[in-house]
Amino acid sequence: MSASLRIIRASQVQAQLRDPVEADVLAGAEKIVADVRAGGDAALRRFAEKFSEVSVGAPLTLSPAELRKVFDSISTQDQQLLTRVADRIRGFAEAQRNALKPMTHPLPGGEAGHWIAPVGVAGCYAPGGKFPLPSSVLMTAVTARAAGVKTVVVASPKPTPITLAAAHVAGADLFLSCGGAHAIAAMAFGTASVPRTDVVVGPGNPWTTAAKKIVSGYVAIDMLAGPSELLVYADASADPAIIAADLLAQAEHGADSLPVLVTASEKLIGEVNGEIARQLATLPTRATASAAVTNGYAVLVKDEEEAVRVIDAIAPEHLELLCANADLLATRVSHYGAAFVGAGAAEVLGDYGAGPNHTLPTGGTARFTGGLSVFHFLRIRTWMRVNDLGAARQLVADARDLGRHEGLEAHARAAEARLAN
Repeated sequence: MSASLRIIRASQVQAQLRDPVEADVLAGAEKIVADVRAGGDAALRRFAEKFSEVSVGAPLTLSPAELRKVFDSISTQDQQLLTRVADRIRGFAEAQRNALKPMTHPLPGGEAGHWIAPVGVAGCYAPGGKFPLPSSVLMTAVTARAAGVKTVVVASPKPTPITLAAAHVAGADLFLSCGGAHAIAAMAFGTASVPRTDVVVGPGNPWTTAAKKIVSGYVAIDMLAGPSELLVYADASADPAIIAADLLAQAEHGADSLPVLVTASEKLIGEVNGEIARQLATLPTRATASAAVTNGYAVLVKDEEEAVRVIDAIAPEHLELLCANADLLATRVSHYGAAFVGAGAAEVLGDYGAGPNHTLPTGGTARFTGGLSVFHFLRIRTWMRVNDLGAARQLVADARDLGRHEGLEAHARAAEARLAN
């Protein structure tokens, strides 16, 4: 029997509260991270060779010159492909960066404000297990460069030439040819060959995610991303074949991916399931995609109001609005990682470099965070200047009095010293 989306009602939908890291994986990753933190390159190499990421004695890292050599070896067509996609990602990221400006605000007797500065070193991870993901190299490293980061390290296991070429196009300063928890640990704590980074970003498998959770606090991270999710809201105007194609595109990421259809049309659910069966028959990744479809579901809602409530309860990673009033509906939903508004805005266009980043929150975490952006590589640093203590007298007196209310007399006296002038 072919895989199909089971039908549930809105009342059966539970908020997505997936645990991004299972306890046994976290425990195993803790040991790996500790080993690399203590053992540096020797431990990193031991894990890389154990998992057949590099051959015995082979280099763990590649230089910009070596990445350039790989880029020169691929076809002109692929060179142009990577360059076009990188340009679109860079353009969007630079527009985001330019939306954030330094600021000055008046204070009694002075002024305050903020300056914006990039971190010094960024670690950018791209998965490389089942499928090479040069798109993730571009999404992470190009965005770091657009933020103004001076040193960018890219890590990816068993890299293919297209992945290495993408690292060149993105401007990587170092490529680490291994992955998993050991690569995250190397970037977080540094080794003789890998500089310590200030932030580690990028999607990965459960071991990568567990390691990011462990090193968070020593370095900044973007998020703890889990299995891929796509929620399609569709009305009778939507094409069942397009809905099925989009759901299967996410389903092939992994058996634990979550494809969801939300609609008020039971007839449309049947048509989409028919299309899923038809398209799966010729899909090379049908074993994985079929398992994910079985994991997914279709929510039959009463109306659009109920659909909005369902969407916000699930807070999906990707949200497609394939309906006649998509522009209006986009203003009514609150929780999603990235929205794709209208039938032309296929989610896969976001995956492959239309501009916005494809590293997005999963498991309902879109309720409180957004996708990877230049802002993950920036620090907002505040400053204050008081050059007229007479005008600032009340401000200083308030600081003195609050210090005494809190029992912090040295604070009060430090403020009071200004009142004596």
